[in-house]
Amino acid sequence: MKLKSADRVSTATVVSAGLIGGWLTARESGIRPLGTIPLVAAGALAARSWNARRGPVTAAALTATYVAAFGLSHPLAKKIGAWPAVLGATAGAATAAWLLSDSR
Repeated sequence: MKLKSADRVSTATVVSAGLIGGWLTARESGIRPLGTIPLVAAGALAARSWNARRGPVTAAALTATYVAAFGLSHPLAKKIGAWPAVLGATAGAATAAWLLSDSR
């Protein structure tokens, strides 16, 4: 199996798939740790592209944004509900990925 070239990956899409897919996997399986599989896989794929396109500093910043979006969605869900929290966190992380990597 061969991965797509790092500079051709839409990381905003990958970030969205990782955050939403991780949440859905955990919710639908009933096994919360199982949600980390799509979350980590998408994060690794996105980080690979960020590093290739923009270098390690941007890759680290966007990886931190991705992890923060995941972390912040949890307390936010207690205030506004799960779907709005996941979608809001995903929108923020995907927008950052697009602005700092994909659009360049």
